[in-house]
Amino acid sequence: MASPRNKLHLPQQHRQLSFSSYLVTPQELHEALKKYPPSKISTAPRVVPLCAAWFMPNDPEGRKGIDVFRKSHIPHARFFDIDAIKDDDSPYPHMLPTNERFAEAMSELGIRRDDEVVVYDTQELGIFSAPRVGWTLRVFGHPNVHVLNNYKLWVQQGFPTESGDPEPVEKTNYPVPSRLPKNYGKEGADETEILDARSYGRWAGTEKEPRPGLSSGHMPGSKSLPFQELLDPETKTFLPASELRKVFERKGVDPSKTIISSCGTGVTAAIIETALGVAEYGDREKRRLYDGSWTEWAQRVTEDSGLIQKLK
Repeated sequence: MASPRNKLHLPQQHRQLSFSSYLVTPQELHEALKKYPPSKISTAPRVVPLCAAWFMPNDPEGRKGIDVFRKSHIPHARFFDIDAIKDDDSPYPHMLPTNERFAEAMSELGIRRDDEVVVYDTQELGIFSAPRVGWTLRVFGHPNVHVLNNYKLWVQQGFPTESGDPEPVEKTNYPVPSRLPKNYGKEGADETEILDARSYGRWAGTEKEPRPGLSSGHMPGSKSLPFQELLDPETKTFLPASELRKVFERKGVDPSKTIISSCGTGVTAAIIETALGVAEYGDREKRRLYDGSWTEWAQRVTEDSGLIQKLK
């Protein structure tokens, strides 16, 4: 399991932040891009849109993130491929990359440490994989990270888009992060809440997992919280903070406990983690995201052990 944010000493900012909250609206991003545009000449901090488009491996339309990026993206956006920027030595799909691999990827994307990065998703899904990439940047201590809420509205509200491959960028020399050691304490089951972002059927064990050969079901004591319940059904944006709190309360989530977010491979778990932050629900220092999530869990344990539970 990986910490949602390491306690890094962040450098003092060179300018006032463009955004007042982690989630930003299309209008806020549009205004910030006009004020702090990406530039190959200026060395001043910039606002950089970062597309995190990704689809499930069993997507019925066979869509790929890079394909929808080529179809439509924010001008000057870069593309973060979560299938490539990961721990290549791990048998699990989306484990966090090493410090060196992360720095290499950020350098190749032309991102500087003092850039203000706004991660966004696809028009098709609204909010899906962008929170995972935003969480990843925060884990590695990037000072200014935000998530657009969301690209679906960006397009609907008529803000500029372009098509084609990612434009060439000048490579930067992003510093290799120095992540602090993780300390999770020794909480037992009675001191933790595990929230599962997968569909209810996958959690219950009545639906198949998208990855062949992987058992469905859930961890003992976990609660089903499909990530869609945290989003507006029409706009696919995050619900307001007050409504998010009501969702967590309705699920019986104890804010005094350590709250662990999980899903299939650690992607949509970040939607829960982000929603907890937006709602200011529970102690931020006691939030965790299970990086390997269900794919790791179900490959490490067996049903005979009692650690894979299904509803009868």
